[in-house]
Amino acid sequence: MIWFRSILFGIFLFLFTFICSAACLFSAPFYSINKRYNIALFWSKFVLIVLRKLCRIDYSVLGIGYVLSALNEPIVVLSKHQSAWETIAFPSIFPRQLSFVCKRELLWIPFFGWALASMRMVYINRSDRARSSIAVAEQGRNQILMGRWMVIFPEGTRTNSGSRQPYRKGGVRLAIGAGANIIPVAHNAGQAWARNSILKRPFHITVSIGPVISSEGKTEDQIQNELEGWIEAEMRIIDAAAYDSCITPD
Repeated sequence: MIWFRSILFGIFLFLFTFICSAACLFSAPFYSINKRYNIALFWSKFVLIVLRKLCRIDYSVLGIGYVLSALNEPIVVLSKHQSAWETIAFPSIFPRQLSFVCKRELLWIPFFGWALASMRMVYINRSDRARSSIAVAEQGRNQILMGRWMVIFPEGTRTNSGSRQPYRKGGVRLAIGAGANIIPVAHNAGQAWARNSILKRPFHITVSIGPVISSEGKTEDQIQNELEGWIEAEMRIIDAAAYDSCITPD
């Protein structure tokens, strides 16, 4: 039954994403990015509803008060990355317009990639670390100046539940350069929708948002240690079983 529901959801997601992408593209000459963002928001909310009804995947958010207290601040959201779920859910969770750092290969996907390009996200070539760092710093700062919140996954790629990758400093550098603060996010979405898996397992996802980390008067290392320390400590609370069963590097 899980296989059947997962395949059915995959078909729905493909078709619905195509429809919303086409709507975003065809409306581009007539509506601003801000108005077309509402299409992405509708896509996010409806996909989450179908996930709940069809695959029995629901979620709750801890620490939303930290988000509400920072609504009028420039913010870089730095999050754990376990699944495709968080890229779908974050526009529904965060009440400000978001801009994601995306790998450039996504732009090559017909309609979906073209719609992403029309929304002017930040696109990077992950094989070229130096150019990627420059792109995040320059384009990300422009996005923040436009009033958007930047979303970056500092591990750079999706990780399995109970594991971690070295945290990169691009998000912290962006926050310092743009005079923005940081909102750290931990979640256990990998338990429901694992990395590189088509299976969608019934699960209640917990998204935990941490206290705002100020970038003012701190070094990169200080902020990085604060960010990584909070996220990884929180992961061991909300995803304890996964960490107990895995050996992770220090």
